[in-house]
Amino acid sequence: MTTKNRQQNRLHGGYLMVLVLVFSSVLLTIATSFISFIILQSKVITQRVQFEQAGQIAEAGLNYYKWYLAHYPDDTTNGTGGAGPYVDVYNDPEGTAIGEYSLTIASSTYCGEISSIDVISEGHTYANPAVSRTVQAHYAQPSVAEYSYILNSDVWAGEDRVITGPYHSNGGIRMDGTNNSVVTSGQATWTCNSSFGCSPTATKDGVFTTTSNPNTSLFSFPSAPIDFAGITVDLVLMRTRAQSDGIYIGPSDKSGYHLIFKANGKVEVRKVNSKEKEPKGYAWGYYMHILNGTSFVGEYTPPSDCPLIYVEDQVWLEGVVNGKVTLAVADHETSGDEENSGAGPSIILNNNITYANSTSGLLAIGENEVLIGLVVPDDMELNGIFIAQNGHFGRNYYGTDTKIPSSWESYAKRNSLTINGTIVSNGRVGTKWVCSPDSTYCSGFNNRINNYDRNLVLSPPPMVPRTSDVYTFSDWRDN
Repeated sequence: MTTKNRQQNRLHGGYLMVLVLVFSSVLLTIATSFISFIILQSKVITQRVQFEQAGQIAEAGLNYYKWYLAHYPDDTTNGTGGAGPYVDVYNDPEGTAIGEYSLTIASSTYCGEISSIDVISEGHTYANPAVSRTVQAHYAQPSVAEYSYILNSDVWAGEDRVITGPYHSNGGIRMDGTNNSVVTSGQATWTCNSSFGCSPTATKDGVFTTTSNPNTSLFSFPSAPIDFAGITVDLVLMRTRAQSDGIYIGPSDKSGYHLIFKANGKVEVRKVNSKEKEPKGYAWGYYMHILNGTSFVGEYTPPSDCPLIYVEDQVWLEGVVNGKVTLAVADHETSGDEENSGAGPSIILNNNITYANSTSGLLAIGENEVLIGLVVPDDMELNGIFIAQNGHFGRNYYGTDTKIPSSWESYAKRNSLTINGTIVSNGRVGTKWVCSPDSTYCSGFNNRINNYDRNLVLSPPPMVPRTSDVYTFSDWRDN
């Protein structure tokens, strides 16, 4: 081999060595990157698993306290009697401790009774305590605020009605309005007569309609009746709490009181010295409930820890509610009179009742009835939970055949009624009347809209009636 050939071979060998080194470097870089990627993904997956486990541990803390409250309803200290947070170990199904949760518990208490409980649970694994999850839930016993209506009698909802929120009656229901939630009846069938628009009298399903209601799939019957006696309020307890911690107003020795809520959080109390005289021979036994003369009693601020007002006389109510307030109108020694028939005093909704802000809420309980007065706005708005414990919620019939004075005839028919909240009525409700012979609108509100108030579900006024003793989730958040 010549010297030239040997030089060429050495040159080619050098090229090959360079190529080998280059490709080896590339392959090594790719392999290193791939291994780093696999290690990174393994870490990410491990962290995600630990993050998920931390969330499950945190949820286990919430579920634990739900169980604890079922056994110890009034204990917000996890049995310690002291302030939290409360830390507990979480074991896997094999009994191995793999992490722990820490509970922070806060309760809303009115008049010495727990209204709701907020629980914050932080969870983490022992494998990686730096990875944690926090979840929180609002625990409360279900209340009447979850419904738009709870009734204890047969009822007819007319075609003009628009109802948002669960609607329940222990009696039969003719639902000709528009319902945007479930409609439940405690009856499989019921007897619908002429007062409910059935002529001749007929046996109907627990819930039925005569219109092209698009939401009949939301009708449910028979459903479990709601124990009306169980959800009505302990008025004696309310009286005691109002006397010790809230505002107590005794009998007026006149016609009752006029209460006006103010946007500044106060309530003005006026004594009703006289009412407009009812016309002689007034038909149907109904009353106009028109104020004639009042005198100033005082202006009060409901205590923040027990914003409860108890009045032992009939009340005319209106105004702007600021904050959470409960009004109970009752007579613990009910003797009765011509208007209350021995069933206790009533509440007359005398004007609009609105809220000063989104955190406000009203619970108004009449031992007998909760009625809308005659002289009210053409477009009326009512916000709150209204309970007619022994009587009914509604507006009296003010047709021409009732001998209503001509000076008040223009108030007999009103345009609209909007209710944001809940109606609980022992008797049949009614805010619109139709008259024979052609069933035309002749008294009450021509258009009626009902919406349940979600804010009152999460944060109700003091001593709201509960529909169950069991605490449930009413809100859940993953932080």
